[in-house]
Amino acid sequence: MPKLAMHWWILIGLAAGVAYGYVAAVTGNPTHVLDYIAPIGRLFLNLLKMIAVPLVLFSLVAGVASLNDTSKLGRIGGKSIALYLVTTAIAIAIGLVAVNIFGPGKGLSQATRDSLIKQTESQTSEKLANADVSIIDQLVNIVPTNPFEALSSAAMLQVVFFALMLGIALTKLSRRVEGTAHVIKVFQLLSDAIIEMVQMIMKIAPFGVFAMMASVVADLGKEPGQLAELMSSLGGYMGTVVLALFVHYLLVYTVMLKVFTRVSWRDFAKAMIPAQLLAFSSSSSAATLPITIRSVEKIGVDEEVASFVLPLGATINMDGTGLYQGVAAVFIANALGMDLDLGQQLTIVLTAALASIGTAAVPGVGIVMLVIVLKAVDVPEAGIGLILAVDRPLDMCRTVLNVTGDATVATVVASSEGLIHKGERHHAKT
Repeated sequence: MPKLAMHWWILIGLAAGVAYGYVAAVTGNPTHVLDYIAPIGRLFLNLLKMIAVPLVLFSLVAGVASLNDTSKLGRIGGKSIALYLVTTAIAIAIGLVAVNIFGPGKGLSQATRDSLIKQTESQTSEKLANADVSIIDQLVNIVPTNPFEALSSAAMLQVVFFALMLGIALTKLSRRVEGTAHVIKVFQLLSDAIIEMVQMIMKIAPFGVFAMMASVVADLGKEPGQLAELMSSLGGYMGTVVLALFVHYLLVYTVMLKVFTRVSWRDFAKAMIPAQLLAFSSSSSAATLPITIRSVEKIGVDEEVASFVLPLGATINMDGTGLYQGVAAVFIANALGMDLDLGQQLTIVLTAALASIGTAAVPGVGIVMLVIVLKAVDVPEAGIGLILAVDRPLDMCRTVLNVTGDATVATVVASSEGLIHKGERHHAKT
């Protein structure tokens, strides 16, 4: 292939996938896309998911154990969690300001409202049938009863907890047991091996992105006129979400980089392009994690920070998801003719921030966690049917913000610890 950077090939694949899927949809022949092209995208996504869990486990254990100082671990972990919570709260607040200014949903006709709810009623029921809407349960379930089951089921928050405990235990053990350093080295080598697997998988990234985008667009338009009608009816809602996401990106992340680091916004934005494009096409910050780690290392973030802060962020930092849940809750209330007062909207900020912590980093789960937010302000759950049809494209957009937020916090934390280096770590060069 011509010598273009990988992110350009991913972008070409993304654009070609959108075009191909749209042509298949408008010509009324999306079946071949869904039957024969979509599996290629699922195969690529499965390859990324295959390495997501071992990457989190190995990189977190190696990262924590390599700190060799529990006080340093507490300092880096404390900074990371504090920044993640603050940026998520700010994101939700920005979303609420935007949705109150533009007021999407207030002009939605009753006929359109009833049609959309009826059309997506079965999908909504299926998604909510097994929804766990208890924040207390979400917090309790952080501790796995069986870590091997957590690994096999990709329960990322539980995997993170187990990896942190194991890394801390190895750190303490290394002070009194000779040979522990060899065990830590094994985890570091396994983490490096996973990164090498990423390089292999990324060779087919443009084809995987093409297939995923073609299947998404073809699926949205598999019924004649559905795509255009939905975009027209819910355009205000979608536009509000996208605008709020963009404002958060420009105001919050650029200011954080400018104030707390010496990394230029231009270098950061350029390094993040591959991760953002993959996040957009896959809708999964967990699947994008290997590429996110690779991206921040390009701007000099030290391995021990990247391997600790980013897996943690992919699990608990959901700026885009929290923002979307805030906008969605007010939009649904508007569409149903309900007015939410200031107290209820402050409740949305708190509840959405807590709910986003328990949100798995996989496509579509944000719609389930939205139930928590709606229950907190007494908005009927059936209103989710209004937004379910356009949830996937918005899921793709908010995942980009999630991934960018993870990388921003990792860069800020690394800068505060003096762990930003010129150039990439050694194994990345080789």
